[in-house]
Amino acid sequence: MALDIGLVGRQESIRCLDGVIASARAGSGAALLLRGDPGVGKSALLAAAERRAGGFRVLRSAGSEFEAELPFAGLHQLCAPELDRLAALPPVPRRALEAAFGLADVIPDLFAIGVGVLELLGAAGRERPLLCVVDDAHWLDDASARVLSFVARRIGSESIAVLLAARMSGRTAALDTLPVVEVHGLDDADARALLAAGAPGSLDDRVRERILAEARGNPLALLELPRNGVMAGGFAVPDEYPVTAAIERGFRARLLALPAAHRLLLTIASADPTGDTGLLWSAVDSAGLDPSVAADTGGLADFDVRVRFCHPLARSVVYRAADPEQRRAAHGWLADATDEITDPDRRAWHRALACAGPDDEVAAELEVVAGRAETRGGVAAAAAFLARAAALTRDPDRRVDRILTAVRARLAAGAVAAAADLLATVDEGRLDVARRARVDQLHGRLAFARDADGAGPAFMLRAAHRLAAADPRRSRAYFLDALEMALEVGRATGVMDMVLEAARAAPPAPPPSGASDALLDAMLSLSAGDHRTATALLRPMLSEGAAEMWTERPALGVMLAAELWDIDAHARLTAQLLRVGRESGSLPLLRLGLTQVATAAVHRGDLDAAAAAIAEEEAVADAFGAAPHLYPRLHLAALRGRRAELAALADAVRAAARQRGEEHLLANVHWATAISCNAVGEYAAALDAARRATAHRALFVAGISLAELVEAAVRSGEPAAARIASAELTERAAAAGTAWSLGVAAAARALVSDAEDDYRESLVHLDAAPLLPSRARARLRYGEWLRRQGRRKEAREQLRAAHESLSDIGMAAFARRAAAELRATGESVRSRTKPTYDQLTMQELHIARLVATGATSKEVAAQLFLSPRTVDAHLRNIFRKLGVTSRRQLRTLPDLVPNSDT
Repeated sequence: MALDIGLVGRQESIRCLDGVIASARAGSGAALLLRGDPGVGKSALLAAAERRAGGFRVLRSAGSEFEAELPFAGLHQLCAPELDRLAALPPVPRRALEAAFGLADVIPDLFAIGVGVLELLGAAGRERPLLCVVDDAHWLDDASARVLSFVARRIGSESIAVLLAARMSGRTAALDTLPVVEVHGLDDADARALLAAGAPGSLDDRVRERILAEARGNPLALLELPRNGVMAGGFAVPDEYPVTAAIERGFRARLLALPAAHRLLLTIASADPTGDTGLLWSAVDSAGLDPSVAADTGGLADFDVRVRFCHPLARSVVYRAADPEQRRAAHGWLADATDEITDPDRRAWHRALACAGPDDEVAAELEVVAGRAETRGGVAAAAAFLARAAALTRDPDRRVDRILTAVRARLAAGAVAAAADLLATVDEGRLDVARRARVDQLHGRLAFARDADGAGPAFMLRAAHRLAAADPRRSRAYFLDALEMALEVGRATGVMDMVLEAARAAPPAPPPSGASDALLDAMLSLSAGDHRTATALLRPMLSEGAAEMWTERPALGVMLAAELWDIDAHARLTAQLLRVGRESGSLPLLRLGLTQVATAAVHRGDLDAAAAAIAEEEAVADAFGAAPHLYPRLHLAALRGRRAELAALADAVRAAARQRGEEHLLANVHWATAISCNAVGEYAAALDAARRATAHRALFVAGISLAELVEAAVRSGEPAAARIASAELTERAAAAGTAWSLGVAAAARALVSDAEDDYRESLVHLDAAPLLPSRARARLRYGEWLRRQGRRKEAREQLRAAHESLSDIGMAAFARRAAAELRATGESVRSRTKPTYDQLTMQELHIARLVATGATSKEVAAQLFLSPRTVDAHLRNIFRKLGVTSRRQLRTLPDLVPNSDT
């Protein structure tokens, strides 16, 4: 049996590949990322996997250095053979894919694109198993990499195998959560076997040893070095070059041995990584070349249905071996051959690479396609277009403006290192004050984006101070930008005080005041404890119809709405967050929106809705390999009275706070702990936790924690502490003026005053608000007070209502407390605790509830970014755990369907 030289020494890697293929063949999709140095055999392993996947349909794609910034270029290459299935997809993912691939002029939703690709590939995989092969994944554009990572993490119930290969040092952040096999050089015995199999004839011993020493186990080097005669005679002087350079030198030697026309053809082909022969031959025609030269390319490339180079390194060698004038000419011919209607981005990119110097026309075209790329979710592409546009811009000020815009786009795409490199090209000494302030602000954003860099606030404040005299209004806006960034990245602790102290000392903006001026004034008033002034300034900004002003500062908007106890404004801003997050494909915005949905649902007492939002946020985070947000889980566990779960979550949050400096999360831990301890009568512990929560001075959490502090202090025999906290809470509530704030403050004040009027007032306000937990707890306290007054009949009325409400909400610990109070009045109590379905994971429970309401597997899949087959697999687990056998039986289970009378 002939030796397969591509598999020498690769038994373990092949075993892993076979495992992925076998799993997909059995209907359990799997993915694998091969990582290794150039020439180490990653491409050979992918080719071997294709040969071993008998009966599979194979889809191929390859990342390209020249298209690494074109949004969805790699994904389109992979999916192109299956696009005839688009019409059969549900409308939302179909439109999203059409937008991503330039077939429709709409803004795509990155998550809908992921679901669409999953549907597209899943449909193909149901006909016959599917193998998706992606080489040079380190050159994938960011949008494609994120979607492929999403898909690879969601194919567990599909007959799909996804195999990717990337360089060890390549940019693969979006793929790093996938299972990885590292491919290393061969050991000495395998290297000798491969050299013997690949080298024609016999080798002189000295030559053999020299090749083995130089190759260092790299398979491609072992095959290429003898082929190119670089060790002839064994007398060559040892060169100090890495293995990759030796391989590239071999490819270069083969290239230089070809006639000029053949080399030019290969150069044009190397400049177009799509491998589209129709485009290539059109460009070749423009170059005046005879297509027949493709018959002899020294084995470097094949020209069949698609252009395929013998190895990714060969393409790179060919491109770089051409002189700059030839490369520019190649891109020019390709630009002329590219349709400006159907593929304007690629045409503009080729035109840009064809420029020998500044060209304002091409720069302007790049700026246009940058805007289009950004609306398609290609923020990284927009940054690349803008950076190239800057390089082609003649006017120095215009060039700097484009660079700074590109830096901001790269930051938005998460390319922190690339943003820093681009920003470093700006000569700050030649800038005017306004541009120097923009540079400082971007340095601040860069620092905020780096977990270990605490210089962000200082840079942002320097930017604001630079403009204090020349442009005070813009200066004040920079203070707000610093606050927003601190909230977005979870470093509000300390930063807010620092920023506001600096803002307080800055000169005021000239009249007339704008929205940003009023917002900063409101923040300054809040920090000074003047809630009445702050509320008067903020209320118009949070009114219905004013949501758009928060587009640039969504985190600040939702936190201020919560600070004002304005549940309606909070809902409007949260809805906007979700819309913008879905439309832009922004993972942080979407996740922030979902966590705010969960938090609001907890306060409304709709714990099912809170669990659903948490499950969706976790699905989004998991789909892209991120850790889920923990604070909405803290809120939910606290109200449910699940103390063991709460303790575990608190430990996780503390660890995250220590690791990433997210100190503001600790305020949520302390608040949740105070609620949990108050529920079971551990008032000393509740008082300690509530004091810690208020000490953080976090927006909203500090205010609502005062209510827990009052209750814990009264029950712990610390009336002075209770009076102080109650007075502050009453002041905050009066400023906010909402039914929720006034009701919570009155309920807390009643504990201090021991006055029935305060208890009654709290219920009047809370009966007008949709915040069921606050209302139920107020009734519980009033009932407890009535029982202590000996008014048992009235106490039973309040306690019965509290017990029913707390039980219906699912606040088990508080419900038990209400039951105990009812028994103390002489009334027997039936347990009304809702079924918890604790045997299900949160995602399984969410799926079960969706299906119980009549949702199809496809509808559930779209909401949770899963494939329908994965939903069906979850349903089988749900049926087994709940002891049912059908969707219809799910609908009969008590309290599984929200608002069910069952």
